[in-house]
Order: sequence, then structure tokens, then C-alpha cells
Amino acid sequence: MKRIIGIDYGKKRVGVAVSDPLMIFASPLETVPTANIINYLKTYTSREEVEKFVVGYPVNMDNKPSEAAQYVDVFLKQLKKAFPNIPVVLEDERFTSVLAFQSLIDSGVKKMDRRDKAAVDKVSAAIILQTFMDRKK
Repeated sequence: MKRIIGIDYGKKRVGVAVSDPLMIFASPLETVPTANIINYLKTYTSREEVEKFVVGYPVNMDNKPSEAAQYVDVFLKQLKKAFPNIPVVLEDERFTSVLAFQSLIDSGVKKMDRRDKAAVDKVSAAIILQTFMDRKK
């Protein structure tokens, strides 16, 4: 069964999340060094059928792309070139890091473990993906 991949792209790390086969729930999957993300996705898509990628897109409060959008734009070109048959959808990623951090607190993750930015990145990817799937219901 097909899945949807959620991506929270960053200059150092990329948070990756995946939907369940019924596309109801998003789960954090992995945090991957940015330089390795395309290869990671190639390996993943060779094992699992992926319907689409949902990529968090950084926008300011005025709905204009933020400064970080330039890096995401470069990644989007790489993603579309590597996976021309898999659609890419953009999802507003405002506040996802804050929500991810709060989610870690709410789930009882210890203070020292919450400092692990890799954990925040993959939870952010799950929030981006869940937001997209909830809106599509």
C-alpha cells in the first residue's frame, strides 16, 4: 500500500515522517543529514511505494517565503529531478518546531533528550504531514 512522506528540510538535518498505509496517521521516521537525504529517499522508495512527498515550506507571518525558503527551493529541484513520477506538495511549516518541542514535553520526554534537535526535526516532519492529511480529509 502506498504511503506519504513528510519532510522537514533543514541546512544540517532533514526530518522525515511517514503515513500509515491508510494515510490517517503520520509517524516520525528518521532524521537524516541533509547531504544524504536524496539517497535515503531512494532507498526508502525502493522498499515502499510512495504516493507523494509533503515538504514543509517556510513562510513568514505575511505569507511570504522566509529566508530559509531559498534552501528548500534548491532541495525541491533535487527532489523533483530524483523522483519525477512522485508529486511534491508544499505545506506551511510555521510553528512546527514549536509544536514538535511541545509534543515532546507532553509525551514525557526528559529535558536532556528534548535538546536533541534530531528528535524535534522528525516530529516536525510528522506534524507537517499530519496537518496535510487532516486538511485533505
